[in-house]
Amino acid sequence: MVVGSRAHGLATSESDVDRRGVFVAPTRDFWRFDKPPTSYEGPRPEELNWEVERFCALALKANPTVLEVFASPLVEHADALGRELRDLLPHVLSRQAVDSFERATAAQFARGLGRPGWKQLMHVVRLLLVCRDLVRTGTLSIDATEHRDRLLAIRHGQTSLRDTTKWVEELRADIAAARGPLPVEPDRDTVEAWLVSVRERGLA
Repeated sequence: MVVGSRAHGLATSESDVDRRGVFVAPTRDFWRFDKPPTSYEGPRPEELNWEVERFCALALKANPTVLEVFASPLVEHADALGRELRDLLPHVLSRQAVDSFERATAAQFARGLGRPGWKQLMHVVRLLLVCRDLVRTGTLSIDATEHRDRLLAIRHGQTSLRDTTKWVEELRADIAAARGPLPVEPDRDTVEAWLVSVRERGLA
């Protein structure tokens, strides 16, 4: 799965290719003292892969990086289990995203103001845009094409810190005021039932 700027509609000639994936460890490997890894990097540059249980746990917490894997349109490979996993998206979405995205952006925003780190500040705004639209509509989209020019202006230091901060504050206020269709909690039971079925199929 290609994520990052290429999935956001923000790629430039200097953009890397960021990849994220999910793998299923053999069920019997969990019976040993040494458990399978929860994630590993590579083999390609800028690539990270999660074991499916860890991925599901993070998704239920509305981890922004994991949710991006669900929403990316740039699917390089997905087998039957991968397609089933992507279909779980409606069951992992909830208003927990508000707290999760706030935590993900708060420290990043503080660091970005300190340097200033324009790339970090751009991603803060981008993530808040994703969260705002999610809580308003109940639909997850990471496509930032509509805001490309304004976001890249931040990325290149062409927008003042004052104006960038103002945008961040407006988005946070919009998120706090939004009353959309998202449930308060994710559908953990459905996700867990699917995960159990994956482990059972791993014994076949």
